[in-house]
Parts: sequence; structure tokens; C-alpha cells
Amino acid sequence: MKSETIAAEVVVIGAGSAGCAVAGRLAERGREVLLLEAGPDYGPFGSVAWPAELLSARMLATTHDWGYAAERWTFERARVIGGCSTHNGAIAAVGHRRDYDGWGLPGWSGVDVAPLFELAIERMRVRAYQAAEAGPFHRRCLVAATDLGWPIASDLCDLDAGPAFGLETVNVVEGVRWNAAFAYLDPVRDRMRICDRTVSDRLEFGPGGPRVVAERNGEQLVVEAETVVIAAGVYGTPGILERSGIGDPAILRSAGIDVRHDLPGVGENLHDHPLVEADRTVGPELQAWLDAAAATGFLPEEQTLGKFVSGVSPDGLYDTHVFPVCASDQTSILHGHIAVVVACLTPRSRGSVHVVGSDHRMPPLIDHRYLSDPEGHDLAVLRDGLKVAQQLLGHEQLATVLGDAVTDLGSDRAIRAAVKHYYHPVGSCAMGSDARSVCDADGRVRGVPGVVVADASLIPQIPRANTNLPAVMIGERIARSLTQS
Repeated sequence: MKSETIAAEVVVIGAGSAGCAVAGRLAERGREVLLLEAGPDYGPFGSVAWPAELLSARMLATTHDWGYAAERWTFERARVIGGCSTHNGAIAAVGHRRDYDGWGLPGWSGVDVAPLFELAIERMRVRAYQAAEAGPFHRRCLVAATDLGWPIASDLCDLDAGPAFGLETVNVVEGVRWNAAFAYLDPVRDRMRICDRTVSDRLEFGPGGPRVVAERNGEQLVVEAETVVIAAGVYGTPGILERSGIGDPAILRSAGIDVRHDLPGVGENLHDHPLVEADRTVGPELQAWLDAAAATGFLPEEQTLGKFVSGVSPDGLYDTHVFPVCASDQTSILHGHIAVVVACLTPRSRGSVHVVGSDHRMPPLIDHRYLSDPEGHDLAVLRDGLKVAQQLLGHEQLATVLGDAVTDLGSDRAIRAAVKHYYHPVGSCAMGSDARSVCDADGRVRGVPGVVVADASLIPQIPRANTNLPAVMIGERIARSLTQS
């Protein structure tokens, strides 16, 4: 294989939500940045090269996916500039202040992250849906929630907000999903280099510091750098470290990889918000309304969301998302039915993600171990949330335009069989101060000079929020630490 060697002051691996933020901010502050992205770069906003499904916030896009899978799930992760901010539901949420206080890490308290979130919210052009934009189904959900006693608020970006139901806050601009590449790369494209369609394999180490070994167009690309920032995602970042010989020695040896540095926490602490869907078929009247709304243009599947306090909340704060999903047959991933989705926001179950060999083309072994916590906490939260979902579905505003249930969730066994993921994996290279921590509070990989992690794999305990905005915040925070050090 032909090989080319180049150099950069900072190389950032991965142009996802966090990677775009850290690369863009570093370039703004005068650092020489090379950004490596495995997927295509379609250029700045306004370029005709952008595929329509990546721009439209009407539905989730799946055309640029890594193809991660395990057991009965696929774990959609975007392989394109902007990462998951380019194909997700565009819900912008920050979680609660106590989530970050609970990490117990310098520079990550609620007070510390609040101004970083403000920067992220501004750059990602976050706004709340207005009442006039609500589709016919979601308008009915708002009425039902009001009748059921929910406070009504669009407060997903308020670190001090409590339980409420309301229109979502989103990074959607005139129907366009405003991704992190538009937000952070477009202003500095003339001040940095971007190598797209470049798959980063591993790191090597020499007297001059770390080097990234990657593959581009069938040829090897080696990048020498003073600092390597890995932002390859929760499933990708631990793989790069493990293929570099950094991780649990037993796992590395079983994959045929020589051990360079013993760091057993790599790939561990994987977790996500587990969810289940209380579903119903769509009645003819609602279907006609939905199709008519879809014909006019913008009809998001998700527009309303509730935060609920379960009976097992450990701190009296909301620990459950209860949110309706509905669209026309032309756009819905639900195929002719609606759902009120229930998600546990404070999961205690933990899993892992590890390489199975030294070849970067081999998919990792992903095992989230949903609902496996010994105390049964995660299952109990879902059980309580389903009661609230049934109250919404049973309200006359919804019951009169819906049909029968599609899935029976009347038992714990049924809930376990139906559990899904919320697209929010975190934690596989967690920050901390204990022996299992992979990184310190500035994202620096312990015992590996010149290597920093900057994505949601740093998160030690998932916040009570959709994780795209927290990932962008992490990019802001790591960029700041790199320019202040």
C-alpha cells in the first residue's frame, strides 16, 4: 500500500458533533488543525452537493451510517461531516445542573458548563417550536398534557428546569437540520484542512510524539502531530485506542494486539437511555390530517416532549422522558402507527464496546446490557413512565383519533423484550480520578502524552438529556482546555 506522511500541530479524528466544535474553535484561536473524517464532506451550507435527506429535519436520515449492530438492534451513527448532528432528530437539550455537579470533576460543574452550553446553543441556532408549527397530533398532545396537570414549557435548554411538557427546543432553521459542521466549520474552512473519506486506524508513538495511521482512497496516510484529539464517537474512539495497544491487556491480547499501555477502562462504562414505545394504530381522521400537513412541507415526527419524575427517582428530579412520535405514512419510521415513547434518563445498567481484532474494518463487539442493573432501577423507571404514556393515550384528545395498541407492554417480560435504545450512547472512555477512568478532567488519556479524547465517550454518567448538545458542549470545553494549557 502506498503511503503519504503529513504533519499538523493538532489533528482531530472525527468530524461529528464534538469533533466539529473542537476543531472549529481551535482553528478560530489560531491553532493549525487537520480534521480527519471517515465520511464525505459536502462542503459549507448552501452547497448543492448536500443530499436532501441530510438537510431535511422532517425525519431521521440513515443513508450515511456506520452500520454498528448487536443482537436485535442497529446503533445508528452517522458517517458524514457533522456526524450525528447531520442525521438525528435535532432535539436540543442540556439536562439538569445536578447531572454535571454529580460528575465531581473540575471544570464540569453546572456552573462551569452553563456558559459553554450558551455558546453551543448560539452556534447550533437552537430555538423552540412555536405553537403555530405544531402538527395536528402534537397539538392534541399539548391539550391532553394540560388537562392531565402537566406544567407546559419549552425548557429543554434550561439547566434548572423541572418536570414539564411542551414543544421541543431544536437546532432546526427553516426546516433544515442545522448541523455542527455548518455551525463550527463553515466560519473557519479557510483556516484549517479537512481530509474526508479518511478512516483513522490507530496511533503510533515515536520520539516526536503521536502519529495517526489512517487509510484514504486505498492508500495509507500518516499524520504526525503535537496533539491528537480523538472524537470518533462512543463506539469508534475506544476502538482507535485499543488498536493502538491502549486498553485492557486481556482484551487486547485476545484481539491479537500488542499491549502498549494498560488502561482497563477503555471500552467499559458504556450506557444509554433505554426506552420502550407505547403504540397505537392511527385512525382515518388523524391519518388524513397528517397526510395533508405533510403535503404542505414540514411535518416533524417529534415536536413535543415531557419530563416526568418516576417513583424511584433517586433525587426527586425528573428521570423520565415521555414523548409522542407521529407523522404521515410518507415520512414516518413508525409505519402507520404512533407511539408515546418512554425513556429512562438515569440508567444504572452498564455495558461495553471492544474490538475483536486489529483490522479497523472489523465491527466492534457492542454490548449495552440494557435493563441489567441488579436493583431493577431502569426497568422500574420504564414501568412508571408507561403508566403516564397510557394516560396520554387514553385522553379523549388522542383516544378518539387512535386505534388499538400494536405492542403489549403489560409485563416486565414484555418490556424487556421491547426495550430499544435512544441513540444516546456515552461513557466508553470516561473521565474521572479512579483506576477505571480512561481520561482526566481535560480529556487527556492517562499515561499517553499528546492524546486527548473529545466526544461523548468522556461522559462518566449520562445527563438527563438528548446527548447531541452535551457532545457539542464537550467540544467547546476540550477546545478551551487545549488553548489555555
